[in-house]
Amino acid sequence: MAQTPPFEIPQQLRELAERNVEQARAAYGQFMDAMAQASGMWMGALPASEMMSGFKVVQERAVRFAKQNGEACFALASDLANAKDIQDVLAIQSRYAQTQMQAYALQAQELGRLMGEAAQSMQPRS
Repeated sequence: MAQTPPFEIPQQLRELAERNVEQARAAYGQFMDAMAQASGMWMGALPASEMMSGFKVVQERAVRFAKQNGEACFALASDLANAKDIQDVLAIQSRYAQTQMQAYALQAQELGRLMGEAAQSMQPRS
């Protein structure tokens, strides 16, 4: 009985997908820069206080994490665009899921710690 050849993704399709990923990455980068600038302006318009500085750190870190996570998604899309077959796709997805779950856990811990510090700064000093 003859074995069926493995499915291979055509090179032209992989190149097209990679170009689309790069265009989306550039648009996302512009969006994130504009969002960071707008939120910085908004935070700058609020009265300065020790309480606000703690939350500003949280906001800045959340934006940084959003950029990192977005970049990880684009790296995944780029890797998937260059996958030669289904086995590559599955391996790439598995690695991404493991890596991102670890990153999300660390990000959640850090944001929780920063929120706690910001909330602590709101407590009246005795």
